[in-house]
Amino acid sequence: MPREKREVQILETLKLKGWLSTKEIADHFGVAFDTARRDVLHLTATGQAIRVHGGVMITQGDEVPEFLNRKRILSPVKASMAKIAATYIHPGKLYFIGSSTTLVQVCDLLGAIDATIVTHGIDNAEHLMENQLPRVELLGGMVDRINRYTSSLDTLIRLNDFVFDGVFIGASRITDEGDITVMGKADAAILRKAVQRGKKIVLVTQNYKFTTKKTSPYVVTNCQQVDVLVTDKSLDPKYMKYFRDSVVFRTIGNN
Repeated sequence: MPREKREVQILETLKLKGWLSTKEIADHFGVAFDTARRDVLHLTATGQAIRVHGGVMITQGDEVPEFLNRKRILSPVKASMAKIAATYIHPGKLYFIGSSTTLVQVCDLLGAIDATIVTHGIDNAEHLMENQLPRVELLGGMVDRINRYTSSLDTLIRLNDFVFDGVFIGASRITDEGDITVMGKADAAILRKAVQRGKKIVLVTQNYKFTTKKTSPYVVTNCQQVDVLVTDKSLDPKYMKYFRDSVVFRTIGNN
């Protein structure tokens, strides 16, 4: 059985039991312990489950985990995706970077680039300010303490003043219609406006966001508007059809 199908079944079992040992996974699928351990590592590295001693535990409920909880997951997958995404940021250009735990890691890689970054992500701004470059503009408004971004009507109006060379967005989920969604209504509104003002749209999201059923009700844009997809592994052909023929697919180990 392919790893992707095993992982779907593991997640379904976790919903019922809450916790599985690595040995239980190996015995259930008739695979080697090391194979089961790699399944556990992949599920936890991509944030779909939480690794515990001897096995794996489900994230709570159908909601996407809160920002700070996701940020605490030290994911080599996200770090590798961030390195790919950062190659699309060049000196002398203007960019928008959305609020995302992967995009925070992109911000960590920009300290030598003389560009300008506009963001509503509090953590993005914090990480960017650790270096002299790039220049940073943090959009103002009310602070969402849980999801770590600012929002206001003034921000939506202010975004009309920009034409971004690149707009970097994440996703909580990709729907069956190819819509890119996030958890927050205000977040979606800001990202949607930024996308409208962008010359190039870079979507940075893990492969499992195309199959997850976690609640994420607010649409940012559709995959048809994306110019570059940065993800962790090759997409199933049925999901590749969500995108235009001209889209650039970038994956870990094949970039």
